[in-house]
Amino acid sequence: MTTALLENTTRDEVWPGAVIDCDVHANVPSLQALFPYMSQHWIDWCTERGWRGTVGGQALAYPPNTARACRPEWRPSDRPPASDVSLLRRHILDPWRVDRAIVNCYYAVDSLRHPDWAAAMARAVNDWLIAEWLDKDPRLVASLVVPARDPAAMIEEIHRVGDHPGFVQVLLPVRNTGLWGQRVYHPVFRAMTEHDLVAGLHYGGISEEAPSSSGYPSYYVEEYAADWQSFTSQVTSLVSEGVFQVCPDLRVSVLEGGFMWLPVWGWRMNKEWKGLRREVPWVDKLPLDIIREHMRFSVAPTDAGPPEHIATVLKWLASDEILMFATDYPHSYDDDVTALLGAAAPAMRPKLMAENAREWYRL
Repeated sequence: MTTALLENTTRDEVWPGAVIDCDVHANVPSLQALFPYMSQHWIDWCTERGWRGTVGGQALAYPPNTARACRPEWRPSDRPPASDVSLLRRHILDPWRVDRAIVNCYYAVDSLRHPDWAAAMARAVNDWLIAEWLDKDPRLVASLVVPARDPAAMIEEIHRVGDHPGFVQVLLPVRNTGLWGQRVYHPVFRAMTEHDLVAGLHYGGISEEAPSSSGYPSYYVEEYAADWQSFTSQVTSLVSEGVFQVCPDLRVSVLEGGFMWLPVWGWRMNKEWKGLRREVPWVDKLPLDIIREHMRFSVAPTDAGPPEHIATVLKWLASDEILMFATDYPHSYDDDVTALLGAAAPAMRPKLMAENAREWYRL
């Protein structure tokens, strides 16, 4: 997300109140950075195979040398972007005077088919996050990483570190081997609610299937522009398959997936539910009402048009509580938070910039 702050405008001119950033990234700088948090067995396992790290992650989600991957002024010359807490302080926490920031690290452990290896890597990433990020700045909390191919291992890792005060969320890649609403994952969501953790549905992930309903695209731009359909599919699954009836206290954040599509999805889903509700009798209220109660959406990327269009969508959302500010650091978009704030009603602005996230994540 671009901001006027990056164009010689002071932070107070952009927004004078409190700020909570609900989506900043932490990138593992190298496989070796995780070795202090792995047993010798798994270090040997990696080195004997000449393995350099997971396949996927940011390298596939964002071409690494593009501005989409990292805003030029945030790209260091001596290390990968967003790879240590000092960069986050310099680029976001201090200039924005951030109250709290939620750190998300997608390391693509779901690209590993070996179940024990994937679980070991998830443990290492979580312990690295604690030591190298959470323990080094009191403003930070984080999402814990889970081996998404293995629900039992996901639950084990949630129980292992879910009570750590620095973890407020479980990171779920939006592209997965299955839809998150399916019953095999219901025990995972029960474990999250047991530890009072939010489910963070985030851009990224490894899928066995094509990223569209009609096969593989020819070009990256096709895949990138159409990835929002992964979010709509997962949101539809979570609502339709009864996750919120099984786990009535579950909170889900939709991160890096936009929100401008939500009202149109809601109208269509509400209409189809009225005609087909006998198939899903556990869905006992309008789907869009379920979303307003159980889901929040980050504002980066906004994917907005003219200011009047933003204002119209905000009106259609019919909720001051549904959006949460995010920079999506270190990625670069064409959105401007000043345009979003200008379109929002005055009562909505402090909620969008801080208070919705403060309540949602119990900060």
